[in-house]
Amino acid sequence: MIFKLENSINQHVKLPKEKLVDLYIKREDKIHPFVSGNKYRKLKYNLDEAEKLGVKKLLTFGGAYSNHIAAVASAGQNFGIKTIGVIRGEELFDKIDNNPTLSFAKQCGMQFKFVSREVYRDKNSEAFLSDLKDEFGDFYAIPEGGTNTLAVKGCEEILTEADKAFDYICCSVGTGGTISGLINCSEPSQQVLGFPALKGDFLKQDISKFATKTNWNLITNYHFGGYAKINTELISFINTFKNNYQIPLDPVYTGKMMFGIFDLIEKGFFPKGSKILTIHTGGLQGISGMNTILKKKNLPIIE
Repeated sequence: MIFKLENSINQHVKLPKEKLVDLYIKREDKIHPFVSGNKYRKLKYNLDEAEKLGVKKLLTFGGAYSNHIAAVASAGQNFGIKTIGVIRGEELFDKIDNNPTLSFAKQCGMQFKFVSREVYRDKNSEAFLSDLKDEFGDFYAIPEGGTNTLAVKGCEEILTEADKAFDYICCSVGTGGTISGLINCSEPSQQVLGFPALKGDFLKQDISKFATKTNWNLITNYHFGGYAKINTELISFINTFKNNYQIPLDPVYTGKMMFGIFDLIEKGFFPKGSKILTIHTGGLQGISGMNTILKKKNLPIIE
């Protein structure tokens, strides 16, 4: 299956000379309007596998503002494949039209099953998957966030020959699939740094299941309290970054990563003359939903 894609470019982030490092951002967010960034990479070979198996239905999992849910729905519409989203939170059942992510997925033809958070925690159990098969028939299951062996294979295609010139490769981390692919296709001389959007050390184990090299590390100080947590400092940074460089960042992943990189540059973490490549993994569709939450809390919005 083939998407019509735009080329990903490395955009220079021009820093003051006294910072003594060279920073670029790979604009994976620009390759497709709806299946952008790492979501395209993760879905590419999974869609091929579903086609090989002759399965015409995709089922996956996610929360109310999931980039993955939006991407799977769009991909399904693009290729004429039925999609099912198992959504965390029963209370969302009658709020679809008020949620920009779910309403977009619905417009793409996605069918929903809303489950409680307790049930959702067992989403990978054989019993739950069996119940889903009874309800929806045969389907090709894609994990929450899209990470599996085929997803990592797709993410191994993010870096190009020209990217071998960089000393550091940086990306945000959710389920660990993207960084695993980057590690596998990186040069031994490169250091791959991941910036988790979640609290906890469990990600190291998840990444180790897929990563074939040891030239990586996680920078765990910039999650801002946990997944989808945000404060006025991060909002201000995202807005200032967009104003200065004309590059939008999402508040869940790339915003936190870039905040961390700028802070590390200020602290002298990167040696003088380092060439740093950061990966923009998309996720911009989530800004609208985040702004809805921010307005309710009387906080500044993301511009």
